[in-house]
Amino acid sequence: MITSLHNRAVREVTALLGKKKERDRQSLFVVEGGKMFGEAPAERISRVYIAQGAETEMYARYGDKLSGLSCEIVADEVFAKMSDTVTPQGILCLVRQQHYNIEEILRQSNEKHALFIMLEDIQDPGNLGTIFRTAEAAGADGVIMSSRTADIYNPKTIRSTMGAVYRVPFFYTEDLSSIIKVLQENGTFVYAAHLGAKGFYDAYDYQKSTAFLIGNEANGLRDETAGCADALLGIPMEGKAESLNAAVASSILLYEAYRQRRNG
Repeated sequence: MITSLHNRAVREVTALLGKKKERDRQSLFVVEGGKMFGEAPAERISRVYIAQGAETEMYARYGDKLSGLSCEIVADEVFAKMSDTVTPQGILCLVRQQHYNIEEILRQSNEKHALFIMLEDIQDPGNLGTIFRTAEAAGADGVIMSSRTADIYNPKTIRSTMGAVYRVPFFYTEDLSSIIKVLQENGTFVYAAHLGAKGFYDAYDYQKSTAFLIGNEANGLRDETAGCADALLGIPMEGKAESLNAAVASSILLYEAYRQRRNG
């Protein structure tokens, strides 16, 4: 049992929670809570840590899964220091990162009816996680992000995905414009959410292969990125609102595509 804050495992978990560079170096990320542990693919789980006070409960709930994994019990006061949440949930694990590329995502998608969300420099981890959660619910085939977008493996992002991070393919790119071109060459129509759009989102047909471009929370899309899109689209707003939260805008667009396809 781990009883010391100076234990190597405690230092490792703390580093993975707090430092993107460490997560990238080890190609690992931290998952907390029973739900997220329960949904994590067993073959990608590296190690599991269980709070001493939660041991009986966790083995009762997840005994079959835990039996095939490397697991350590941690004194409650030490586990509290390892946790990133105010109220620790009694179990956390280290999960191996998944790596995709555009070719894999295209190969796995429905060629004629693919649906993608493309993000440029989204900064808020909570927004990013919510977009992943919505993308899964709306049947999206993948999330494509600029290299300056928030880290998907940030603990707050992971919690916000509610498990979608395990199931929705994604990748980061240094050159979003080139990926837009690849999608277009593969028959995908790319729409950019933009305040300067002349038409609203509900005037378009999204039943064929579609990608939506969403820009940074404060600045929107770069002009050169928006210029690569096949069309600009807007979301109507009343009152004095000037823009919508990036996750909200993504949800509106993804669910309009989902509605059309479900009813089509």
